[in-house]
Amino acid sequence: QVQLVESGGGLVQPGGSLRLSCAVSGSFVSSYSMGWYRQPPGKQRELVAVITSGGVRNYADSVKGRFTISRDNAKNTVYLQMNSLKAEDTAVYYCTTGTTYYSDYVPRYWGQGTQVTVSS
Repeated sequence: QVQLVESGGGLVQPGGSLRLSCAVSGSFVSSYSMGWYRQPPGKQRELVAVITSGGVRNYADSVKGRFTISRDNAKNTVYLQMNSLKAEDTAVYYCTTGTTYYSDYVPRYWGQGTQVTVSS
């Protein structure tokens, strides 16, 4: 059974940084694409960042240059480093496993989410 557990969320000031972690069990982060989604209050979920099994990274325009997705295969963990945070980044962040075809990421398994709040 595939399980994903996010951690690292919290309250941070604008301009600050957070690193989210996603511990995966029942699968291997090195074998599949991994994607971070977020859901701001009152809005739909949006795809933030993807790393493929081949190590190709893709980001939403809204976070490009500020967020970095990475993985530690030995720890079977995926990370989302978030820098220069803005109030608009406030959301519940979800880790997912999935597949990527022609740059189209399809999530299959979801974590429970972790809250990120950017506020003064």
